[in-house]
Amino acid sequence: MKARVESEAIYAALFSGALGGIAGLLLGLLGPGLPLAGEGSLGRIAGVAAGAAGLAAAGVGYWRARRLPGQEWRLALSSWRFTVNTVAVALVHGILAAVATVAVFLVLSLGFVGLEVDAFWAMVLLGVTVGLTVYMVSLSVSRMSTQRMSSLLMSFVAIGTLTAMVTSPDPRWWEIHFSQLGTFGDFSSLLFNGTLIVGGLLVTSFAVYLAADIRALAQTGELRSPRGERLAPTFFVIMGLMLAGVGLVPVDVSLLIHNLCASGMAVMFLALLVGGPWLLRGMPRTYFVAAWTFLGAMVVSTVLFAVGFFGLTAFEIIVFALIFGWIAVFIRFLVSARS
Repeated sequence: MKARVESEAIYAALFSGALGGIAGLLLGLLGPGLPLAGEGSLGRIAGVAAGAAGLAAAGVGYWRARRLPGQEWRLALSSWRFTVNTVAVALVHGILAAVATVAVFLVLSLGFVGLEVDAFWAMVLLGVTVGLTVYMVSLSVSRMSTQRMSSLLMSFVAIGTLTAMVTSPDPRWWEIHFSQLGTFGDFSSLLFNGTLIVGGLLVTSFAVYLAADIRALAQTGELRSPRGERLAPTFFVIMGLMLAGVGLVPVDVSLLIHNLCASGMAVMFLALLVGGPWLLRGMPRTYFVAAWTFLGAMVVSTVLFAVGFFGLTAFEIIVFALIFGWIAVFIRFLVSARS
């Protein structure tokens, strides 16, 4: 089965790479002397092509992978839930492919200053970019698991927010608050808000994998809380919806709704930490030590913010990092309990 998945990924990469190469050749012939990065550059075009290719490959690949060994449980999901999962996974892979491609071409432009790409190299670069994107994305979605979904979530949120920071039109945005990044109405704001929205959808998709893992552990007796099997994934779904709400309603649109969504996300995080001994009874003791450490860090950060040791932006980033850091630790313990 793995050999078949690998073969299909290779064929898809060759086909898409050929299409990318043809497109690159036509671009090179119609517009010779394309720069590697910047406005009207090959890098921008390659980013769009990689994003579109990654989106399509992820959507088709994730849809087909539900019949692979270990993924059959996804067939029992309702149509709307599976559709949301597919859309979230496809968007994350497409956006990551586009951002990574633009970044690579930007680095190349710094190494080859003043280089203008002719038709041959436009064909090669665009073909390789699209083909490699489809190959990597196809393999990624075919092996989706709770831990892989968690890693995808962390990578997407980190890359999206960092890119929004460095592309912000106001270099001193951090003097106000973290959510200021979503208020400029330009590319950086679109990327920041989009990252939160798609990241929220991915958290709700991630909750489906989490529910399957908790159910399996409950059936084997590893977890001994009947409430945890239902409540823990539900809390994650609410957390994902709240995260998406933060991006859907920027602070300049409605401060009240924006803050309610952000607070709701923090409340779900605290509920999972404080309720862990009841909801996740049976997890290793070390996990609870780690969870209480995250809770202690949250309390200390709140106190330091209240006394003015650091500002609102630093506090928001710390809370953001604590939430996603805890998710990573929680998943590693959950996966180790299943192995």
